Amino acid sequence: MSDKTFVDSNILIYAHDSDSGARQRQAAGWLKKLWQSQTGRLSVQVLQEFYVNVTRKIRVPLAKPTARDIVRNYGSWVHSETTPATVVRASEISEVSKISFWDGMIIAAAEQSGASELLSEDLNHGQMVVGIRIVNPFAL
Repeated sequence: MSDKTFVDSNILIYAHDSDSGARQRQAAGWLKKLWQSQTGRLSVQVLQEFYVNVTRKIRVPLAKPTARDIVRNYGSWVHSETTPATVVRASEISEVSKISFWDGMIIAAAEQSGASELLSEDLNHGQMVVGIRIVNPFAL
């Protein structure tokens, strides 16, 4: 089993949202551990969702140049490309697991990047999907 941890956009957003209190501290703590161990993984989809949300949708939006710098830094966590095969795999995962296509894309990207865990608050903590354990860092 891999020691890689894939990070969903909601965790990345919380880590950079100064208005999210305890969740910001918890998410930032997880990301710091992943930086130190060099085990964090992301997809381009996660970075896209992050950028849009932190520049437009949070109460205190980040400046666009700041958000771009964060995307550049986290770019080193992207270890696989999204391909048509990724989309097909996501559709299979979403159908079999009865989850949204977009959650299927996150799990397909996590699987493709060799992750054994997915940090997310959008799925059930402890759930296994295609061999990837869902970890809600706020449920611990």
